[in-house]
Amino acid sequence: MTDSSSGSGLGSILVINGGSSTLKFALFRIGAVPVPELSGSIDRIGTPNGTITWVRGDTGTAERRTITASDHVACLEPLLACIKDHLAQTPLVAIGHRVVHGGRYREPQLVTPAVMEELQRLRGYDPEHLPAEIELIREFAGRYPHLPQVACFDTAFHADMPGVARLLPIPRRYGKVGLQRYGFHGLSYAFLMRELERVGVPHEVNGRIVLAHLGNGASLAAVKDGQPVDTTMSFTPTSGLPMSRRSGDLDPGLMAYLARTEGMSVDQFHTMVNAESGLLGISETSSDMRDLLKQEPHDPRAADAIELFCYQAKKWIGAFTAALGGLDTLVFTAGIGEHSPVIRARICDGLEYLGVALDHTRNEAGAPVISNDNGRVTVRVMHTDEESEIARSVSERLGEPKQ
Repeated sequence: MTDSSSGSGLGSILVINGGSSTLKFALFRIGAVPVPELSGSIDRIGTPNGTITWVRGDTGTAERRTITASDHVACLEPLLACIKDHLAQTPLVAIGHRVVHGGRYREPQLVTPAVMEELQRLRGYDPEHLPAEIELIREFAGRYPHLPQVACFDTAFHADMPGVARLLPIPRRYGKVGLQRYGFHGLSYAFLMRELERVGVPHEVNGRIVLAHLGNGASLAAVKDGQPVDTTMSFTPTSGLPMSRRSGDLDPGLMAYLARTEGMSVDQFHTMVNAESGLLGISETSSDMRDLLKQEPHDPRAADAIELFCYQAKKWIGAFTAALGGLDTLVFTAGIGEHSPVIRARICDGLEYLGVALDHTRNEAGAPVISNDNGRVTVRVMHTDEESEIARSVSERLGEPKQ
């Protein structure tokens, strides 16, 4: 096995990004800047018609086949089969995992028994993701007992938010046991800030920035002078914006009301707000924004879902601009943010008073900068890459030189 701390660049880092019903993976050649060699995803986990798709970094050729994977651990055999040929040339030196909830952790952690014990304690914080992520770490440890694994946390980016932004307005005793606003999508936001430093104008990264990660999961983050100020998600990823299936913010009295009137249990409420709400709940037809845009002209439910999504995003941009004391840069990213010019336009419509002014030709083309030259706010479309951020974090955590 290649020594992961040698800095030789002769090995590979495997990145595992487990979602609730998907698993993304990527293989990087280790070095100061890890180089992608292969990426892929496994979808529809837990169904008989799951698929695995992978793309080779050198040729760009894609392959796809149908698999049956009852859970995330069952995905490992087809995943390892995909990367087998690559590992014959550049053996694994480390595995990096996206872990959605890191609790008190503020930076990536080498997985140890103490870290695993803490993740077990946090299972109840995020039952949608953490159990599967923990099982994946355990399974890899069984297969590669001498291979270092690094946990990279979606919450870490937000750890330095001001105290007032982290407080939940509930009895203080709950804060003492870890109940607070954590925020998520941090790996995406960390990557975007690094990219903005690379592609932005001088000092733009130190300005007043709103990052809009709009995908199946959706959130916004406010950043000033390179430091996190606030974010829409809270103790769990269910809060904030309405998402594909998650409700976003709700009146907490709804749970008591539905328990009294419909006999709804805690577990049923949890399922409703995480799997049956958001775009799907409002439209009653689809959780996919692309479907809803097609249905919008003849289905008022689809129109309502789109309008609510854009309205809430616009409202949060305004709120964060107030928290930042102004706005210099607005960044759209993730599936909807990167690929839907109509949603970007609707969110920005009415924000002219903040200095947001789109160039509609640039927006339709998905240009890197979609604001017009006279607008006070630079509006960008940026591709996010959580897997690249994880690979870089693993490399740095294991002692590779920083770039």
